[in-house]
Amino acid sequence: MDIRFSIGSLQMEAKLNDSSTARLIASRLPFDAKAELWGKEVYFYIGPKVELEPAYAADVVEAGDVAYWPQGPCLCLFFGPTPSSRDGKIMPASAVTVLGRLTGEIKQLEKVKDGDSVKVERV
Repeated sequence: MDIRFSIGSLQMEAKLNDSSTARLIASRLPFDAKAELWGKEVYFYIGPKVELEPAYAADVVEAGDVAYWPQGPCLCLFFGPTPSSRDGKIMPASAVTVLGRLTGEIKQLEKVKDGDSVKVERV
């Protein structure tokens, strides 16, 4: 399933995996939020709140990963190191459920500012 993130004037698409968390979030689209930054991670608060999905759980991610952080609950777009990162690994604040991958030029996320409006919708 493909989704689009519109953040300010930026648009990026992602391919979601077949996890139950990805399907649940996709079923609730579209939604609006406000972007926040944590190092080179864009995140924003969403509903619903669901538990970490063990089969897709990760405490180390890659640039371009789209993930759900159950403690937020938030969607996270990773494009580089976070304050938790060490040894060259991209690390979220705590374990996330990886939902898929961004397509396109990930470095565009460096243009995002705290408070930018976010719209998430199906493509």
